[in-house]
Amino acid sequence: MDPVTVSTTIGRPREEVFDYLADVANHLEFSDHYIKDFRLLRVDSYGRGAGARFRLDAPLRRPLWEDMTFVEVERPYRIVAFGRGGKFNRIKTTTIYTFDEAGPNATELEVMTETEPPLPTDKLLETVTGFRGWTRRKTRKALARIQSILEENEDRGPRATVAGVR
Repeated sequence: MDPVTVSTTIGRPREEVFDYLADVANHLEFSDHYIKDFRLLRVDSYGRGAGARFRLDAPLRRPLWEDMTFVEVERPYRIVAFGRGGKFNRIKTTTIYTFDEAGPNATELEVMTETEPPLPTDKLLETVTGFRGWTRRKTRKALARIQSILEENEDRGPRATVAGVR
């Protein structure tokens, strides 16, 4: 899938937004509308090496397991997560969070997601199911929820633990 990029402005300092997103356990709070069965990959859920395994509840597809691991964490500028998913974990995924100052106590958060389906049938399935548009809509809603959580301390979903959601 070609890269999908979504951005929003959050009325909080860049370091605060970065610290919230650098803890992978927080990701379920704002993405439980499309992520199910979220599990942490290690006890320390913050920073480089932190990761999670989960199921994407995508349309016209059976829920398949996905994973992501933070491979680059540059405070307070950027987080890069690599993962795999789909049938036999053969589809590579990349998600990049970029944090820019948007004024005093404001952060421009940009999220770029892309997949690398190795087989023509995987590419066809992404096209037929409208996966790119679905990803854009779900990411846009997730960013709105991050904004609500950080600005108003509202709209929090469940928080993840190592054994699963508590």
